[in-house]
Amino acid sequence: MALHRDELTPQLQEYARFDDRGEARYLPYLMYFHQADYRSPVINTDRAGFRISHGPNGETASAAGDVPAGPVRVLTGSSTVLGIGATSDSTTLASQLWRRHAPAAPWLNFGGRCYNSTQELLLFTLHRHLLPEIDEVVVFSGLNDLTVGRLPEWQQGDHGAFWFCGEYFEKMEELREANRKANRRGGFRSQARRRTISTHDEVRRNIPEVVESAADLTLRHLDSWRLLAGPNARVTYVLQPMALWMRDRHAPEEQLLFDEIDRISKLGTWEALYGDISTPAVARAFAERLRAGCEKIGVRFLDLNPVLAEAVTERDWIYVDRAHYTDHGYDVVAGLLADHLDIR
Repeated sequence: MALHRDELTPQLQEYARFDDRGEARYLPYLMYFHQADYRSPVINTDRAGFRISHGPNGETASAAGDVPAGPVRVLTGSSTVLGIGATSDSTTLASQLWRRHAPAAPWLNFGGRCYNSTQELLLFTLHRHLLPEIDEVVVFSGLNDLTVGRLPEWQQGDHGAFWFCGEYFEKMEELREANRKANRRGGFRSQARRRTISTHDEVRRNIPEVVESAADLTLRHLDSWRLLAGPNARVTYVLQPMALWMRDRHAPEEQLLFDEIDRISKLGTWEALYGDISTPAVARAFAERLRAGCEKIGVRFLDLNPVLAEAVTERDWIYVDRAHYTDHGYDVVAGLLADHLDIR
């Protein structure tokens, strides 16, 4: 039986190839990042794995590829900033800003698939030397920090849990166990106990606590963004629009796709996995905590969920899944960003 996903969003097949876990690049410090020098009609990356942005006159740019003379603008975040769902590099959020809505300076795509706020900051820190002067940094994020914030406390550490950290802990435990066996052969006895890797059934259910810890980490990292970006850079945090945060009725195409994703998912439905952080009330609580913290550190804040909800109707097909946008969605969001942040 043909899938609605393949008919309505055929570009997602290319993103599945791009995100093939068998081809994952495991990197020091960052844990993982995109395939480098990837080429396809849908998505292309430079030598370090950054997606390429397109400008108004056919120019292209990326952090580790062609970098125009400054000032430049940085758009950072997770897979929505990377542009999952866009049919080409030219229709991502960074490209829509550069090509159409805020073309005065190039926008560099610093999106990292499955990244949390710690990794977003590290990605910028490790590649800051490649960039000229920066005049705008827009951190467009939030959903992943709440998602991984639900992982068990022992996986959080000082810098938060991250996607696939269960695999990391499992492999590190295998390494420790191999060393314990070597020690036992040498006459030493280890007192350490093997830790069971958590499952989705073990997530933290105290959502106010999850919101508080996710906000604390995000604000800590935003303060570092402010320092690293430079004295002339304006830093803004935008809480990304997510389908269930902004409205409870969806375009017909969206509802078809959402229902199909739930039906074929091997892990379970979205509601079973993430329903407790997917309510508008949780988004508002997270937004208010971030808004107050951003004001204290001199970072602008915008919750784009109510703004996008006001700008579209139930007939506007803007999501390919609950977190990523269609080309139309990326275009609408880019226009709202430019207008509400007064960026030209």
